[in-house]
Amino acid sequence: MRRSIVKPLAGLVWLAAARIGHGAPVPAPSLFGITPSNGGAQGSQLSVPMQILILMTLLTLLPAVVMSITPFLRITVVLHFLRQALGTQTTPSNQILVGISLFLTVLIMSPVATEMYHKGWEPMEKNQVTWEKAFDDGTVPLKRFLLRFAREKDISLFVEVTHAQPPRTPADLDLKVLIPAYILSELKAGFQIGAVLFLPFMIIDLVVASVTLSIGMIQLPPVMISAPFKILLFVLVDGWNLVLGSLMKSFYT
Repeated sequence: MRRSIVKPLAGLVWLAAARIGHGAPVPAPSLFGITPSNGGAQGSQLSVPMQILILMTLLTLLPAVVMSITPFLRITVVLHFLRQALGTQTTPSNQILVGISLFLTVLIMSPVATEMYHKGWEPMEKNQVTWEKAFDDGTVPLKRFLLRFAREKDISLFVEVTHAQPPRTPADLDLKVLIPAYILSELKAGFQIGAVLFLPFMIIDLVVASVTLSIGMIQLPPVMISAPFKILLFVLVDGWNLVLGSLMKSFYT
């Protein structure tokens, strides 16, 4: 599992760094232990310190990339809303929620990352293709994944904002359009699921508040009284299984 996730991501980071060279053949840093074929083209090359600087800069952006263009975004948003709806404050803690989201993301993205590795990084590692071809082939599975969940309305928005030519087919869309469109779509999906999760717990809050006010019980806040009932309801319906199971199924349909 580690190889299927880490190595493709590392390869894409270097390929993205090579893109900065604007067409100039850039040798791979010795960090990866390979030198991709450049097809015999001649041109200026980036110095090793500059390669390392670009690589380290992109690596600092890697966590943001993982959180933004994977199911991690939707899962964390939904789990945050769930915790707020339960009224348990910091239980589960942020570390636990992030850990759950990360492992579920690895599970969902493993097939995509493996395909990216076989189509992009593996041929370049064997000097069978140039890094430009490896980048284009390696991002095809990622584009396919993003297209499944990016709404057409959001894609149209960023095509218009970037003044890009309307694509003839969805496969012609650039990552600079697909990624922000996917982020907007996932945020909307996460907030929609969160709103649905809030409803049953909000009803419990309203009922408890009405009962406590009608009998004149003002010594305890209604939220404190309703919290055990909400937790009990969540446990009785096996809430974690339902929520996480539904989230996982939403990415496989």
